[in-house]
Amino acid sequence: MRIAVVNAFFPPRAGGSAHLSEAVARHCAEAGHEVMVITSSFPDAPPEETVGGLRVVRLPGFAPTSRLAFNYDIPFAASPRNIRRAFRLLDEFAPDVVHQHGQFFDLTWMSTLWARRRHVPVVLSVHTRLISPSRLHGGVMAAGDLTVVRALVRASRPWVVAVDGPVHTYVRARYGIAEDHVVDIPVGVETDRFTTGDGATVRDRLGIGDRPTILSLGHVIPLRDRLALVEAMPRILEKVPDVAVVVVGHVYDDRFERRAKELGVDGSLIVTGAVPKHEVPDFAAAADVEAHDLQDLGFGTASLEMLAAGVPVVTTALPDNYPTGRLVDGENVLLARAGDLRGIADAFVRLLDDPALRRQVGEGGRRLIEERFSMEAVTAAHLDLYERAIAENRP
Repeated sequence: MRIAVVNAFFPPRAGGSAHLSEAVARHCAEAGHEVMVITSSFPDAPPEETVGGLRVVRLPGFAPTSRLAFNYDIPFAASPRNIRRAFRLLDEFAPDVVHQHGQFFDLTWMSTLWARRRHVPVVLSVHTRLISPSRLHGGVMAAGDLTVVRALVRASRPWVVAVDGPVHTYVRARYGIAEDHVVDIPVGVETDRFTTGDGATVRDRLGIGDRPTILSLGHVIPLRDRLALVEAMPRILEKVPDVAVVVVGHVYDDRFERRAKELGVDGSLIVTGAVPKHEVPDFAAAADVEAHDLQDLGFGTASLEMLAAGVPVVTTALPDNYPTGRLVDGENVLLARAGDLRGIADAFVRLLDDPALRRQVGEGGRRLIEERFSMEAVTAAHLDLYERAIAENRP
């Protein structure tokens, strides 16, 4: 099978969809399929390379930041020259299926135009809901989503991959995709990455020694703003006064740091900024507890990776966030209610005070990943979907 992967976000650019699309593509190549990736340019990344069995082509573009996009740098590559080159690349590769990642990138729209003209089936993974905690920004996003993005998504007549339950509901409501063309395939996790983390090195580097440590992993954006974590810190510090709270990820929204100073807890807060992907297992090994999904907005890739590492996670996600694997309080996570700062703080304290509970929840989380979210199972589900899309497209 020849598979064209289209994603504006692809390593070395960081992000959940970047790492997932790379991992699935690589596993498909390892299974004997031909895979070509079309992505956007990134500083110091070559315009074209073959890595991990994948041919990766990066089209030149620019990546401005904006408040509407939570200060992320969103790549834009649409130009007459890039459209012609993308068409030429796809014509030469002649894929059996095009797998797009992200419904609102111009690379997705460019490949949609090619697929419509060449009658090639499309699979579209929706990783992100266009929502915002700001009513103004949320309204602007919804207006664009229900008009421009909806029209372009429907134009490709795609099979849509929903990475979790909220995305499934969102795709049906926003884009009107038929239920039988929305497939639940969760984020996959490469569990072997987390077996050799060196926590001692991280603890030495941060100067935290053997202090109890809460890790909060992932870029800081309004949808994962860390405010609930910071506002729970006074109560946590009452019970566990030597706790260290380590936030790892690029800070696009610094309100949590300002709030920590207002509350007088900034002395227990360590903000590292972004770290290389290969260091994430070391930070996991240094953590006693992890949490960053505390706004009732889902359970992201970083949280799944922490479960794979055996780190107990506190979250406000719903138990049925993933149709493919249930989150069970006290078994594979600790659940709290969004906005209940006392309950969130007490969940951290319970885990920090009880090594047996930490071990129980950590082992339960690891089992959940191995049984429901392994990269092998996720890749197999994608390959099955590609076959279904190709079969449906035959005359």
